[in-house]
Amino acid sequence: MPVNPLFEIRSLSKSYGGRPVLANLSFEIERGECFVIIGRSGCGKSVTLRQLNGLEKPDSGSVIFDGIDIAGLSEVELTPIRQRVAMLFQSGALFDSMTVFDNVAFPMREHSGLSSQRIAERVSEKLAAVRLKGIEDRLPSALSGGMRKRVALARSLALDPEVVLFDEPTTGLDPMTSATIAGLIQAARRSHDVTSVVVTHDLALVRRIADRLAFLENGRFRFLGSWEDAENSEDSLLAGFLAGKEEDEDDS
Repeated sequence: MPVNPLFEIRSLSKSYGGRPVLANLSFEIERGECFVIIGRSGCGKSVTLRQLNGLEKPDSGSVIFDGIDIAGLSEVELTPIRQRVAMLFQSGALFDSMTVFDNVAFPMREHSGLSSQRIAERVSEKLAAVRLKGIEDRLPSALSGGMRKRVALARSLALDPEVVLFDEPTTGLDPMTSATIAGLIQAARRSHDVTSVVVTHDLALVRRIADRLAFLENGRFRFLGSWEDAENSEDSLLAGFLAGKEEDEDDS
């Protein structure tokens, strides 16, 4: 149990078209930890993630970030929260018509009040942090999938957030590029003191980065603990998930 939680989620519920996705879900996330959510496709992992910066509203329950319940905040009230809680989308969500420089500079121009010179310096710093020097003038269409993810990570770090939410950060990437992304997630934690919340199916990534992992099933966390605890768990469903076991007919 975290002793200094940054997030406190209490009795969170969310349904779509009458189908429950999250059911009275409660958990906490410690400051500075890497908290990873796993589970089968469609179980509500990304829905859970989007609650943490107010991109989606719960039907009921609380999402308390640093003492503030963000569940009921308006879009205007959420603006300062989202400067502290950045999100790296599965697609990267770069602006296709903007250069790499302008993509990374965008949040600083919108929210920081920094001079053009200082923004240019920080863009170079953030790109260097993700090992992408000298590509400022390129368009996203000229980049590989892995490079686009790294540019998106640089942009998410532009305002030095306290939290970065990662939605499937290694989807569609080869194992070597996925390992690079894992290393960058770890480096961001060290260099920026970032709290990371990661949704993923990539078990190699989970093993490498997670302080705690949560296995989401039927709207609740069926398991919450370390990777070692997960491997030693007697829960047959969790064991099957970690082993890549085929679904039984009753499970599909």
